[in-house]
Amino acid sequence: MLKEFKEFAMRGNVVDMAVGIVIGAAFGTIVKSLVADVIMPPIGLVLGNVDFSNLFITIKEGAIPGPFSTLADAQKAGAVTINYGAFINTIVSFVIVAFALFMVIKGMNKLKREQETPPAEPTTKECSHCFTTIPIKATRCPHCTSELAVQSS
Repeated sequence: MLKEFKEFAMRGNVVDMAVGIVIGAAFGTIVKSLVADVIMPPIGLVLGNVDFSNLFITIKEGAIPGPFSTLADAQKAGAVTINYGAFINTIVSFVIVAFALFMVIKGMNKLKREQETPPAEPTTKECSHCFTTIPIKATRCPHCTSELAVQSS
């Protein structure tokens, strides 16, 4: 059983999948930072100095009554909150990751299509005497009855 597991774990598919998951997780971290640290601050600035990570609704007051200026203050006080700003950041992250994956898959599909469709071999030729289109294997033209040179495949 140990030998079978080793064969399974070392197959190319499993190793490729593991590498993909690790790289995907790292890519997700990069995108999260891109959204939280690069994209959302200028959007928040344009919308009137809004910090999306601190957008929340207090559902239930905590040990210390609100209002709370930041999400961290609300959580520290034990308040129950709906963190819709963090949700907006997550949606933007998802859209970026989905678009990046779309571009990767689109490129892979294009390469795959180019590899899978070799140019079709011709099935017809022209008679060298009357220039009528005839089957490539023909040895005599059906139109002018001229004998044709045999083409080797």
